[in-house]
Amino acid sequence: MDVVTLSRLQFAVATLFHFLFVPLTLGLSILVAIMETKYARTGDETYLKMTKFWGKIFLINFAVGIVTGITLEFQFGTNWSGYSSFVGDIFGSLLAIEATAAFFLESTLIGVWIFGWRKLSAKAHATVMWFVAGASTLSALWILTANAWMQHPVGYVIRNGRAELASFGAVVTQKFAILEILHTLSAAYILSAFFVMGISAYYLRKKQLVDFFTRSFRIALVFGLIFSFFEIVEGHIHGADLAEKQPTKLAALESHWETSKRAPIYLFAFPDEDNSRNAVQIGPIPGMLSLLAFHNPDAEVKGLRDFPKEDRPPVLITFGAFKFMIALGFYFALVTLVGMIKRDKLTESPGYLRLMLWSIPLPYIAIELGWVVAEVGRQPWIVYGVMRTSQAASPIVASQVAITLVGFIVVYGLLGAIAAYLMVKHIRTAPELA
Repeated sequence: MDVVTLSRLQFAVATLFHFLFVPLTLGLSILVAIMETKYARTGDETYLKMTKFWGKIFLINFAVGIVTGITLEFQFGTNWSGYSSFVGDIFGSLLAIEATAAFFLESTLIGVWIFGWRKLSAKAHATVMWFVAGASTLSALWILTANAWMQHPVGYVIRNGRAELASFGAVVTQKFAILEILHTLSAAYILSAFFVMGISAYYLRKKQLVDFFTRSFRIALVFGLIFSFFEIVEGHIHGADLAEKQPTKLAALESHWETSKRAPIYLFAFPDEDNSRNAVQIGPIPGMLSLLAFHNPDAEVKGLRDFPKEDRPPVLITFGAFKFMIALGFYFALVTLVGMIKRDKLTESPGYLRLMLWSIPLPYIAIELGWVVAEVGRQPWIVYGVMRTSQAASPIVASQVAITLVGFIVVYGLLGAIAAYLMVKHIRTAPELA
């Protein structure tokens, strides 16, 4: 493999692993804040136990997320010096704000929350947790804004061979960034809801700590239901925005090759990239892609054949990841809707509880597929339409990247095992809360 491919693999490994922990941190921060607020208002000790139980899982994820996130920023200098040199004026400013404003604020507030149990009143301590949740969201906001700029660059000028910031306001307020933020945060909230529901379902099936885990399940259920349906609506809006700003990605998402009016969506298709067609396509729904992309069933949708092969993303990976992600999104909405019907008789629904337990990995899969869609679907561009990925890599020897790639896999594997061990060990202590 060449240095570009190896660098992409290394960054993908680091990013996908890091993103196993960030969504749960984002979602649990809000769920724990809700639980602690209920304790502050009612004085009910069960809510206090819930706050501390789920709060510890939040802290484990936060700690591992920090460690795995730091390496990503170093890779911009070690593996992607061409990119850093070209867009550092824009991308660097957003990362700097995230680190100096959001991350340090979040870390400080978490310290206050950890050590403030006996120093602060119940209401003040709960307020701190809401500030933690806000700071966590603020941190994610800057990272996602930086990524959105790579997807749809705005507010810049090319000067002296570099992209230089011309309008900070345009960068942080563009529609693409807002939609990406909403989409990713909603996915994180769905993931955290399913995590809490799945663990709660495990104990409810065993009829242990029924009151404790019924309350946990119901709080997470409402949270998950709201954002599962919100994600479907937002995802449609996001897809329509892609039709305008990333037409090659949109065409790849649906394996759409021929520019046409009344463009269809197929119930099943299998792309044949070598021959610029679908090897198999079954069940066309005429006009559906045109309707979803442009809100007009007669609208023209550009096909991949209208773009040079060197400007097309890998279609099979993008298409497959997108379809699987969409299927999971509707699954989340369905099972949370069923949960609302069963919420008053959870212990009498062992089949549903078993389903929720085994559903814990699914939001993780969906959110990783989402990043595959976003990043692989943007190729061959590292900054869409401005800079190719092949131009961005550092001029280093491929063997150096290969060695560090293996090192990342080993170290991250160990970190993942440690994090899983700590969370499982803590979850198994739940019966001690009785």
